This record gives sequence, structure tokens and C-alpha cells, in this order.
Amino acid sequence: MVRRRSAALVLGLLHAANPFVLPGPRVAALHTPRRPQLRPPTALQMARDLYETLGVPRGSDDRTIKRAFRDAARKWHPDVNDTPEAAERYKEISQAYATLSDPDKKQRYDMYGETGLGGGGGPGGGVEVNLEDIFDSFFGGGGGGGFGGARRQQNGPIQGDDLRADLELDFKTACFGGQEKVRISHLEKCETCEGSGVKPGAQVRSCATCKGSGVVMQVTRTPLGSFQTQTVCPTCRGSGQSVDAYCTQCSGQGVSRKAKQVSVTIPCGVDTGNKLRVAGEGDAGSRNGPAGDLYIFLSVKNLNGFERDGVDVTTRLSVDAYDAILGSSENIETLDEPAFSVDVPAGTQPGTKLRLKGKGAPALGKATQRGDHYVVVDVAIPKKLDGDSKKLVEELRDKLKN
Repeated sequence: MVRRRSAALVLGLLHAANPFVLPGPRVAALHTPRRPQLRPPTALQMARDLYETLGVPRGSDDRTIKRAFRDAARKWHPDVNDTPEAAERYKEISQAYATLSDPDKKQRYDMYGETGLGGGGGPGGGVEVNLEDIFDSFFGGGGGGGFGGARRQQNGPIQGDDLRADLELDFKTACFGGQEKVRISHLEKCETCEGSGVKPGAQVRSCATCKGSGVVMQVTRTPLGSFQTQTVCPTCRGSGQSVDAYCTQCSGQGVSRKAKQVSVTIPCGVDTGNKLRVAGEGDAGSRNGPAGDLYIFLSVKNLNGFERDGVDVTTRLSVDAYDAILGSSENIETLDEPAFSVDVPAGTQPGTKLRLKGKGAPALGKATQRGDHYVVVDVAIPKKLDGDSKKLVEELRDKLKN
């Protein structure tokens, strides 16, 4: 009776420790099993809870887990962290992420812990980590499919590059607009092969190496697991095609460089720092892709005596002291006329600003909407006076005082 109770107690303890061992109704006899040879646990076998390893709470969603892995990889990757524990720590977080990023493994781990993984995906097992996640942790993600995103489209049309040209305008052309010519050198579609790069009449087949995809897969085995990457097909150099003969005119590029003059319409009201876009005048695209654009950066020459502030312009006018006192009519140059009559009121003080409404520069692209022309009056004081002039000025002074 005592032996039966002891056996039941032992089985109960075993069942508590492992819920998958079910006690039977009767026990005929107990025997002592052979004691296994235990090896010292490795650092990975003694790893913390996988969620704790990544620093996230249990039940975290995929986005939180992925963000935590990127942050941890950026901190512990051996290439950026030379501390002794960095390699081991990075291995731990990589293996934790390999499990928690897989929906099936994550579900089994949540239900049964490492026992539910069966040694295949937990600590100590084979690890498969998405190489894009490691890449994104250092360079950012979401930009077109990681390593393979750009390659998958490289055998299709590619838009040409945009070009820049600089153009200096005279002051009045910048204000009122006009036509200008810009000389550029750009790539144009080859007329012989019509941009295909293939010699007319030559046969084009799908590349046998990459099956027309333009990329080949490479599998690299590392201590962290197997990594699969895409590289440019060495046979077709990414085109996905096998060509019998390339165009001799453009050396198979589909484009050739030519110099030309481009006529540009300058709108009114432009200023230094403005840029104009001429669509389709950049480099021609590869594989019959659309051409890029030409961007023309403007600078404006100074016009003697004129200062411009947006749509307003300013000039200076020098008058004699007696004209400032008595008033006068003076001719000045404006943007529209070489000689425009301006009335200087009597008693004008030095630095007075006279406003000519609507005589300034037009607003950008709006010829009828113009700013103002301001005239700053400078009063010229005589430096030397003869006796009679001095006497007259003194009489005037005394009279004005009284």
C-alpha cells in the first residue's frame, strides 16, 4: 500500500512537470531509469525568453517585433559593436527573431515554449533570418523591395537622367520675359536601332542563365543560417536577353550623345535662383524608357543704377539744393522708358522716396500685375561758394530764421 501511494505521488509530480505524461490507473512496479549523460548547457540553451531577448512584451505584433529586431541589430551587430559579447548577443537576437517572425513557430512557442519548436527553429537550431531586415536595420526599409526590388525591374524601360543648365539673363529680360537659347549636350535615342541597342535584323532570345529575369539567386550559408540574395546575371548583365549582334552605331547602348540648342521661353518676373523645367530634354532613357527633363537655373545681371526687391525697383536721383528747396521736374530712366519726367516737390529732404506706382517689375508670369518704382532723392550741397553766393545764402538764412 505504501509503495502504491509513493508511485502515485511520483507520477503526479512527473505529470506536473510535463503535462504530456499521463499517469496510468495502476503501476505494477517502479524502476530507476538509466541516468543520462548531461552536457553543460550552452549560452544559447540558457538564453532568456525570446520576447525578453528582443525587449518586447508577449503578444507583440509583427510590426513591433520587426522594429525591435532592427533596433537590436543596429546596436549589437559585430560590424558596429566590437565588444566581446556583441557576436553572441547578436546571435541570440537573430535566433529569437527567426522564431517570432515566423507565424507558425511563434504560435508553437507561445503555446509550448521551446519544447513546441522541436529544436528546429529555437535556440541551437537552424536559423533563417530575412537579410532585408538586417539591411533595413542599418539603411532603412520600405524603399522598393529591399535588395531585389530594383533588380526585378531592371530589364524594363528606365527613365533617363535629368540635366542641369545655367543661363544668365539681362535685367530687363528677367523682368519682362523673352526667348533665349541654351546649348546642351545630352543622350538621344539611337536612330539606327530605335533605342533597343540591337543590330537591325539580329535575333533576340531569353537569357538561358537567368531565364529572362535579369537576376540570379545565390545562397550563402553562414553561422546565422542560410541567406538568399539576388545578383545581376553575369551572362546578360541584367537585360534578361541574349542578343546575336548589338547595334554598332550606339555600341548596344540604345542612346548616343549629341549637342543641340534648346529654345527656352522666359516668363516675365523671373529672378536669380529661379529654375525652368523643359520636359523631355534630358538624357534619353534606356530600353526605350522616357527621357529625363532639363532644368535651367537662372541668374540675373545687374543693371546700372537699378536695385530690385521682388516686384519693386529702386533708383536714386541727385538734385541741387536750390531745386530741392524750390521744387523741380527731373528726367529719370525707368524699366519702360529711358527718360521719364518726375516732379520733385518743393522742400524735398535728402533721402525722400518718391513712388512711381505701377512702374516696377511684373509679378512672375503676370505681365499686368506690376510693382512700384521708388526714387530716392539725394540733395547735392555745394562745397564752395563765391562771395556773392555766400552773401545771398546768408541773407536767405537770416530771413528764414526771422
